[in-house]
Amino acid sequence: MATFRPFPAVRPLPEYAAQVAALPYDVMNSTEARAYVQGNPHCFMRIDRAEVNLPEGTNPYAPEVYAEAKTQLERLSAESVCRQDPVPYLYIYRQRRNGRSQTGLVGCASVDDYQSGTIKRHEFTRADKEQDRIRHVDTLEANTGPIFLTYRKQPEITQLVEEWQAAHKPVYDFVADGVAQTVWVIDCPRTIAQIQALFGQVESLYIADGHHRAASAVKVGLKRREQYPGYTGDEEFNFFLAVLFAQDELEIMDYNRVVKDLNGLTAAQFLEATQGSFTVEALDGKAPYKPQAAHTFGMFLEGRWYKLTAKTGSFPENDPVASLDVSILQDNLLAPILGIGDPRTDKRIDFVGGIRGLGELERRATADMALAFSLCPTTLDALMAIADAGEVMPPKSTWFEPKLLSGLFVHLLK
Repeated sequence: MATFRPFPAVRPLPEYAAQVAALPYDVMNSTEARAYVQGNPHCFMRIDRAEVNLPEGTNPYAPEVYAEAKTQLERLSAESVCRQDPVPYLYIYRQRRNGRSQTGLVGCASVDDYQSGTIKRHEFTRADKEQDRIRHVDTLEANTGPIFLTYRKQPEITQLVEEWQAAHKPVYDFVADGVAQTVWVIDCPRTIAQIQALFGQVESLYIADGHHRAASAVKVGLKRREQYPGYTGDEEFNFFLAVLFAQDELEIMDYNRVVKDLNGLTAAQFLEATQGSFTVEALDGKAPYKPQAAHTFGMFLEGRWYKLTAKTGSFPENDPVASLDVSILQDNLLAPILGIGDPRTDKRIDFVGGIRGLGELERRATADMALAFSLCPTTLDALMAIADAGEVMPPKSTWFEPKLLSGLFVHLLK
């Protein structure tokens, strides 16, 4: 069963929260991050991507970058921009945009739960990306980026969260990047104990987003155990920062594809080849086509939208991975027709999150690519089924919005 415990967060004073909070480190490159922090000395991106504080051209993986990140984190506390809570608390974190909200609980998940499989994964991780965050966590002795976890809804937990929100004022309430960000502090030991006990009845937690951050946090925790062989298991390095959302709080958006060329085929040859596994319907309207049912796809080619429907028998319906739309497209079109065998590494394919809209697919297919595909979003039920089966999803299968901001909660390992 799942372990979830409170911690004394290092967090901004209310008047600085909007300045400190920042998008996750991995949603932009160094150039974009430099522009993002301009005019804001307290922006947490200065910690998560500390090369922005150093001369342009600095290797983002150089030792001085991680040292600078630690200096910047310590500066926020020294300048009374941030302060550590006196005792362990849990926190409620709500995000709201366009009338839709998602509300989660902020606390610490367990290294042992990750190791045992109580915290379940659905993606492979890359060693180079892990190593970056390992060095970051290890140098700062802190988890700065929350891991995005989900669980099957527990009505008792939902009720406790809603009752606390109704009875208490938030400590933060501001808008960032078009999303209203609201935080409550749960400082009642009895309520904290109730929430912990209820999570003790939850069989599994699932990583929705943040596989690399989770793997890195766990590896630093295991490293600390080697350094301190007399550890008791209660030390902070045995836990890592997480935000837990009930399954019904979350929305997965579509994660679409754009491709550079037709792999030497003419448009007519390509359309003919596609008809082997798909029913292809040319659409008359100019509006982008957004699929409404599983196993259907939109395709934008030479200024025109098409609807593709996977033919019966073109994929194994009982295989939880192979029957995903991202797998059907990859296995029946991208690989055999367009020659994109490994979408992780092939430079001829790029991925466009659903938050950008289908107009972005048209723009890319006209500007720097040859064609685009729109997909139905992967469901949370499918994600959980794959994780339960011990399988992994294809790359770029899920896009969660809104993104959890960094800087509102920091978990110290010491």
